[in-house]
Amino acid sequence: MSEKINRAFYDIGHLDSLAEADTPLHRLDPRAKVLVTAVFIICVVSFDKYEIARLLPFFLYPALLIGLGNLPLGFLLRKLLMVSPFVIFIGIFNPWLDRTVLLHLGSLHVTGGWLSFISLLLRFSLTVGCALILIASTGFPAFCMALEKLGAPRILAVQLLLLYRYLFILIGEAIRMIRAHSLRSFNRKSGISFKVFLQMLGNLLLRTIDRAQRIHRAMLSRAFTREIRIVRQFSFGYGEAMFLIGFSGLFIVLRLTDVADLLGRLLLEISR
Repeated sequence: MSEKINRAFYDIGHLDSLAEADTPLHRLDPRAKVLVTAVFIICVVSFDKYEIARLLPFFLYPALLIGLGNLPLGFLLRKLLMVSPFVIFIGIFNPWLDRTVLLHLGSLHVTGGWLSFISLLLRFSLTVGCALILIASTGFPAFCMALEKLGAPRILAVQLLLLYRYLFILIGEAIRMIRAHSLRSFNRKSGISFKVFLQMLGNLLLRTIDRAQRIHRAMLSRAFTREIRIVRQFSFGYGEAMFLIGFSGLFIVLRLTDVADLLGRLLLEISR
């Protein structure tokens, strides 16, 4: 269990370390990336539940960002796989609930349930993948700062940031408690009994609340004014405007037109 918690701690911290890189994507103002990601997610989730082909061109955007930001594809895919069981559980019953045949591929009849299930997986991959890329290329503090500058309530942005930081405290305290239990039980492989687990869970809550309060008092003593500040300075310039207008326009065009159908018709015309 200790190794799994250590890995989770490393993974959360690794997202922050990825955001410290210096690439064209990292140098963009976070506000532009947040707005483009919002337009992207709105366009993707607004498709019909049976849509598959028209979602495929949207994969070009995350692929381009991964290349521009030099982000580790394997790490991002592992994060996607970690949360994918929740989506699979939601959509796995679709093939049994919706048996209407909507597509014929030769002798193969594809029902609406399978189409909606595949469409759900595609939309999950696109939206969650883009959210991960946004955090990996921006950092959570800069993301919260961008939300506040875009007009979100300051209390919401600060709460999100403190909640994110609280995760590090929670995981750090859990690692210390499990390590202490392992040393005092001489590394027994029988695991933690349910009674001890409940006691540890209660202690973990009290220890993290106590430490979070001490951190908050330390922040107040250092003149914390609920204003989010980060080391790297950003400005919304010409590059950010082009990034926002260009990609937002592209997503709207992809949403309103069937690019896959147009390309298919064009290839048929050329082949004649």
